[in-house]
Amino acid sequence: MLRGMGNREDLLAGAKRCLIERGWAHTTVRDIASAAGVSHAAIGYHFGSKDALLTQALVEAVDELSQELASRTPSGKPEDGWQALIDSFTSHRALWVAQLEAVVQAERSPEVREHLAKGQREGREGLGGSVPLALLTGLMLQWLVDPDQAPSGAEVIAGLRALAAEL
Repeated sequence: MLRGMGNREDLLAGAKRCLIERGWAHTTVRDIASAAGVSHAAIGYHFGSKDALLTQALVEAVDELSQELASRTPSGKPEDGWQALIDSFTSHRALWVAQLEAVVQAERSPEVREHLAKGQREGREGLGGSVPLALLTGLMLQWLVDPDQAPSGAEVIAGLRALAAEL
């Protein structure tokens, strides 16, 4: 149970915890309410639905991770930035998996799709375009499925340079 915050903040914190511990598909309204120490009705009152709450919690968790990654790459070297991101696929694996689960949910939920599309627009802006976002998504999938064969930050930059040289 979380205390010291308002119900809305408690719900967001509880939902983030449930996403990490249980994943999107296995998180129930009851789980979130219990983690937040509030009634089920508070979810509807503050967010309208469980999906809206989970989406907002995911957006906030990704924002927090982005800030953490930015603080861990002060060198400004591209390979260091990509390596910090790649390291997060292990250190924050549950969050990356929750993002994939959200994509699956978006297929049947216009509300989730809308929030994820907004997040992608912001991601494109923050990363410098659609190609880096596509690269991030591909790297995430490689690291979640087969980390032993997935590229390092230095290999990503070397591959981009080789590709650019061919264009």
